[in-house]
Amino acid sequence: MLIKPRALLSLLALVALSVPFAQARGNAEAGAEQANALCIACHGVNGNSVVAEWPSLAGQNAAYISEQLRLFRAGHRNNMVMYPLALGLTDEAIADVAAYYAAQTPTGLEADPATVAAGEALYRGGERERGIPSCTSCHGPAGLGNPAAGYPALRAQHATYTVKTLQDYANDQRYVNVTTGEPTRSRNGHIMSVIAKRLTEEEKVALASYIQGLR
Repeated sequence: MLIKPRALLSLLALVALSVPFAQARGNAEAGAEQANALCIACHGVNGNSVVAEWPSLAGQNAAYISEQLRLFRAGHRNNMVMYPLALGLTDEAIADVAAYYAAQTPTGLEADPATVAAGEALYRGGERERGIPSCTSCHGPAGLGNPAAGYPALRAQHATYTVKTLQDYANDQRYVNVTTGEPTRSRNGHIMSVIAKRLTEEEKVALASYIQGLR
């Protein structure tokens, strides 16, 4: 199979983004200084955001945070707030911030009693007839994620943010080049795009509610 030069460059860029972060070992103490200077206004004290539209980072695995910060820095995620902030971060600073947030404890909110049962059934069992796997396959039964495979922790994440994220995946807007508007890719983002397209709006809300209550 012939790979065109442009496609090859994109592939090499993705490899360059994904390989180093898995091996990075940051300094959480140094990361605290960076986080308090740059991140606390949106992501809250110790990474527990108080604004539902902004994600909590407390307890997120360092591998995933590192990957996302590298994608922001490279302009591969469509977020004009994070893009300029990440541009100023060195590889060392990224590793440090990631280590800091990974060491924090998420607080979160409670699940909505009206939708939690449906959300739990989908999270744990998926929907075989529509090709929707259980979320536990990648994110674990308690939402702790899988750092080695690059899957993020989900537990205690704001439901509002999770719904928006699922909608962005479904609309192929999660990873978009900030200058060209062309779709880009993360290590595992294509998996979520496929799954999110198969979820109804009601299912997205139910899943997000259940995830918000996970501890």
